[in-house]
Amino acid sequence: MVEHILLVDDDTGLCELLTEFLETEGFKVESVHDGEKAISKVEGGRFSLIILDVMLPGLSGMEVLKGLRRRSSVPVLMLTARGEDVDRIVGLELGADDYLSKPFNPRELVARIRAVLRRGRMEGPEDKRLSVYRIGDLAIDPAARHVSIGGSRVELTTVEFDLLETLAQFAGTALSRENLVRQVLKRPLSPFDRSLDVHVSNLRRKIGSYPDGSERIKTVRSLGYILAFPPEEAL
Repeated sequence: MVEHILLVDDDTGLCELLTEFLETEGFKVESVHDGEKAISKVEGGRFSLIILDVMLPGLSGMEVLKGLRRRSSVPVLMLTARGEDVDRIVGLELGADDYLSKPFNPRELVARIRAVLRRGRMEGPEDKRLSVYRIGDLAIDPAARHVSIGGSRVELTTVEFDLLETLAQFAGTALSRENLVRQVLKRPLSPFDRSLDVHVSNLRRKIGSYPDGSERIKTVRSLGYILAFPPEEAL
């Protein structure tokens, strides 16, 4: 199946170059050059992934991302100006799956695209993806990609679900940040890369704490994170 990508950037020259490059890599690409058209395109078509520039005329990339997340869970890879850490953090907080700083190597863009798409295909051992994980009142159904707390559904982005599922597979065991980045984001951990921590923060906000106020996802200093059992289930 050919993956269909929507490229949203007001630099028409860059769009032409990227379209040509991505099509040689086997992708089908459509491009638009402003935010309103991007939202309209997503509503009228089916895309495997959206490449979204932060700096757009009219609606900014962040505003477009907000609008998209109200309508769709399609993976979004943000393009940001080099050094704009605020844009990266805000984009991840709003539900972006990954980001890449301009200028970039097109081959790195392809690698990031393939990593995001792999996450969406739910790759991994089937025996780990057939069972429903139950940790306290939290239920995670990998087959349906459904999460609920006390029977109420929790809406998660693709990355947030994959992160929670990975933590659930090893509930009660601390996982390193390096391990989680490789498992969930499908890339090595880079120095000063805080994207995993932003995704964890978003996930914590959405799933909240246990009824007694204890954290579901705990930070393990100098290591990473752990999905903890509720106190009555802890050994």
